[in-house]
Amino acid sequence: MAKNRLSKVQQRRVEAKHNERLQRPNEQYDEGAFLPPQDGTVISRFGKVADVESSAGDIFRCNIRRTLASIVTGDKVVWRENKDPQANSVIEAVYNRHSELVRPDFYDGIKPVAANIDQIMIISSVLPELSLNIIDRYLVACAVTDIAPIIVLNKIDLLNKEQYQKTQTVLDYYRQLGYAVLFISCKNEQGLDEFKQTLQGKTSILVGQSGVGKSSIIHQLLPELSEQVNVGDISEISGLGQHTTTSTRLYHLPSGGDIIDSPGIREFGLWHLEPQQVMQGFPEFYDYLADCQFRDCNHLTDLNCGLQKAVKAGNIASWRLNNYHSILQTMREVKAKTNKIFK
Repeated sequence: MAKNRLSKVQQRRVEAKHNERLQRPNEQYDEGAFLPPQDGTVISRFGKVADVESSAGDIFRCNIRRTLASIVTGDKVVWRENKDPQANSVIEAVYNRHSELVRPDFYDGIKPVAANIDQIMIISSVLPELSLNIIDRYLVACAVTDIAPIIVLNKIDLLNKEQYQKTQTVLDYYRQLGYAVLFISCKNEQGLDEFKQTLQGKTSILVGQSGVGKSSIIHQLLPELSEQVNVGDISEISGLGQHTTTSTRLYHLPSGGDIIDSPGIREFGLWHLEPQQVMQGFPEFYDYLADCQFRDCNHLTDLNCGLQKAVKAGNIASWRLNNYHSILQTMREVKAKTNKIFK
C-alpha cells in the first residue's frame, strides 16, 4: 500500500507551522499536559519515539510529531516535557542540520543516519580481510556530504610483522591523498591515545561493517558503559565479529566531544548518487581526466583513457580504479531493479 503523501499546499502549511515553533520557543501552548518548550539533543531514535537530552543532561523519552519529516541521532530539537513523569514527552520542531550522513533505502528513499556530524570515523579491520572497497564507499559518502573522514584500522594486534608492513604500505596510499589514517588495537591499547585526541571537541560517528570492533572502541572510550554496549564474539565460520549495536546512539566523551555509534552494515549503498558525485571520492583521478580522448570516457573500455594510462604508469592504484567501477556497477544493478534511470 502506498504511503499517504502531503500535497504542496499541506507541505507549505506544515513547514510554516514548524518554523513558527522554532521562532517562538518560549510560547505557551494550550496543551496543559506539557511544560514550556526547551532545546535538546536527540541521543537515539527508536521507531516513532526518540530519547532527547535536556540542557541539564537528563534523558527523556519523546514522541515525535507526525508533521516532522525526520528525526535522527544528533538532531537539535525543540521539545516539551510531559508533566506526568510516567508519560512520554514530545518533540515539537527540529533545527536545521549543518551536516548529515545519509544512505539510500528501498522503501524510504534517502534515509538520514545521523545529523550535525563533524567527522566520520571509518572503522575497518584485518579480519577476515581488509576491505578497501568499503573504505572507498565511505570516502565517497564523506566527499558528497563534505564531512571529514578518518580511516581507522582496528585489531592490528592480529597482524604479524610482515602483514603489518604490507598493510601500512597499502594505507599509505590514502595518506598520500591527504586522508588521516590511524592504526589501533583495543586489545593492547595501541594507538588509542592518538585516536582519542582526534575525537576531542568534535561530534564523530563510527561507521563500518559488522564485527570490525566499533563496540570494543566504545568500551575503551567509555568503560562505564560495558554493561550497556555488548561486544560480540568472533564467528568461527566467517571470522567476522557478531553484530552488537542495534540503534544509532550518541555518547558524551569525558575529554570533550561526542561519539555516535551506528549499527554495522555489510555494504554501504551509494545508488542514490550520480556518477559525477562518485568521482568526488577519488580525488587523484582529476589530474588525469584531461588526458582522456573522449569527454564522456567510461574509463573502462574506451580508447586512450587518461585514468587507464595513469594506472599503467603507476600514478593511480589499480584497485582504486577497480573500486570506482565496482561502485558504478552496483549502482546500475540496483537502479535497474528499482526501475530508476542510471545516467
